Amino acid sequence: MRCMKRPSAAVAGPPGGAAAARSTIALVQSSSLSALVQGELERMILAGELAPGAKLTEMALAARLGVSRGPLREAFRMLEEAGLVRTEKNRGVFVRDVPLDEAVEIFDLRAAMDELVGRQLAQRITRAELAEVRALVDAMEQAVAAGDTRGYHLLNLQFHDRLVELAGNRKLSAIYRKLIKELSLFRRMNLAHLAEGGLLPVSAGEHRGIVAAIAAGDGEAAGRAMYEHAMESKQRMLSQQAGRGEQVAERNAA
Repeated sequence: MRCMKRPSAAVAGPPGGAAAARSTIALVQSSSLSALVQGELERMILAGELAPGAKLTEMALAARLGVSRGPLREAFRMLEEAGLVRTEKNRGVFVRDVPLDEAVEIFDLRAAMDELVGRQLAQRITRAELAEVRALVDAMEQAVAAGDTRGYHLLNLQFHDRLVELAGNRKLSAIYRKLIKELSLFRRMNLAHLAEGGLLPVSAGEHRGIVAAIAAGDGEAAGRAMYEHAMESKQRMLSQQAGRGEQVAERNAA
């Protein structure tokens, strides 16, 4: 990543207000830089460059991003509010490792929100918007055929994010995106198992069914399709976790 630099700004203001203006500009510059750092760290976390459980060392990250520690610490604070990192007293800042029980709770919340989104979209989606989400499902099916697990995962996230956005509820969108970011810390570990289990075509087919229900204008069917897809995703995750636990037990016994 290129070094981040504070945006330049000209000091302006009435006579005698120069000091106050400089203070205000410095605050804006610092806030802008912290937001840039926060965005880059979030990208690194969600892309897996900073793995769950990894310690975020101020000195190393400041050098890597080309910033001072002040904006970095503010970025850590924002990431903690977003649920992506945790701060441990006398130990430092770590990428969150979402436990299974919390992932289950997030899946349940997501299912309820998805049901609402499906009901709303069936009544308001336009032809152009339908074409857009169908194109995303086409791309997901192409990723399945190519064995592109990571590409499928990114398209999956884009598909659901777009549906929530099209529902037109900004508060729901904000809460949903926060939950999905937290869930991504957990789900990314399951991508390989999803592919190995031959479940990508099943998942892609569920997305096709969701779009069909929305296109039919059937709010109840669309809501049910989105709810059941979220619950099926949760069940697949639980099955993968159970299988992983059995493998560990077998290795320990051997």
